[in-house]
This record gives sequence, C-alpha cells and structure tokens, in this order.
Amino acid sequence: MDGNGRWAKKRHLPRAVGHQRGVEAVREVVRAARSMGLEALTLYAFSTENWRRSEDEVSTLMGLLKRYIQSDLEEFIANNVRLRVIGEYRALAGDIVELLDDALARTAHNHGTTLAVALNYGAQDEIARAAARAAAQGAVTVESIEAELDTAGMPPLDLLIRTSGEVRLSNFLLWQAAYAEMMFVDTLWPDFTPAHLEAALEEFAKRERRYGGR
Repeated sequence: MDGNGRWAKKRHLPRAVGHQRGVEAVREVVRAARSMGLEALTLYAFSTENWRRSEDEVSTLMGLLKRYIQSDLEEFIANNVRLRVIGEYRALAGDIVELLDDALARTAHNHGTTLAVALNYGAQDEIARAAARAAAQGAVTVESIEAELDTAGMPPLDLLIRTSGEVRLSNFLLWQAAYAEMMFVDTLWPDFTPAHLEAALEEFAKRERRYGGR
C-alpha cells in the first residue's frame, strides 16, 4: 500500500493526512474484497524497515492502526471476516498487542474472507524464522519451511499488487510470491479504489499460469 506520503505531498498536506486517507482506502478495499468473494487479502501495513521513519510518523501509523481495529472490528465480526496478523507483531506496544489479540480471538471462527495484516513484517526475517523452526524439528525442506511461515494455512498467493509506480517487492511475501502474478500500478494507495481492485482481478483472469511447466 505505497504512496500515502506522495499523495499528501502533491496536495501540500502533512504526511499524516496521507496516512489517514490511506486507512479510508483500506476500509473501502477490504469491504470490496469481501463482496467480490476473495478468499484472502493481505495488506502490508508496517514493515520491519518502517521503524527507520521518524518517531512522529511511526506514532501516527500506530495510532491509525489502533483506531482502525477499534472502529471496524464489529464490522469484521458481522460480515464473517477473519483477521490474521503476519510478522512479529508482539514487538509492538503492549496496548496494540492486546487489541490485536482480542480481535484475532473474536474473529478466529469466521470463515469468510481472511484479512491478513502484515505488521512489523519482513519476508527475509519470516523465512529465517521459519527455517530455524523447521531445523529444530528435523529435516529442512520446502514443505517444512512452508509449514512454519507466518502465512501457514492461508491459500497460495495468486496476485501481488503494488501501488504508486514502484517496481519491486520491498521484502514482502518473497517466498509466497514464487509463482504469484505481479501487477505494478501507478495509482497512489489513497486513490486506490474497489474499481482498481476489480480491474486488477479482470487482468489477472486473462493471464495464463504455467508454473514452469512449459
């Protein structure tokens, strides 16, 4: 979900306003994903590298995360959305961890769309942690590592979309993206709407996936 800062800069607004508008885009896209029948949607909310940002910006992002969970949790429950968190989220502030644990528990039995939020997440760190756990249990294989990934139990990644014109993965779902379709769009995240998601799915449906078979 890239481009909040640039969205704000283009409008001569504080970066915090861009992040606020980004949360609104999240809300709209999550609702659309549910209505479109998507099995799972994963959003890269806060990376392990994002700690390098200013203290004020990190505080803003964490505050927005708290407000989003607090305001939308009942909607998740009512609409059968299951919340998941990937990444080392327990390293976040205690009140946020408590809020997330409650949300995870209250949506655990939902069986509609899974909303996975990547928090304090980095794919290289995820793979290293998974490999270490696999090694502690025996042979390290593709299957044993996959079983220990943060996304274990989720469906395979089919489509990875990156907004704002950046053409790189930036340490996101590196293992899971091995055979995913990639889509890089110029739209800044705050301007990304359900119509953009629908267009991406239509483009995805046209692609032929061969998985190296021919």
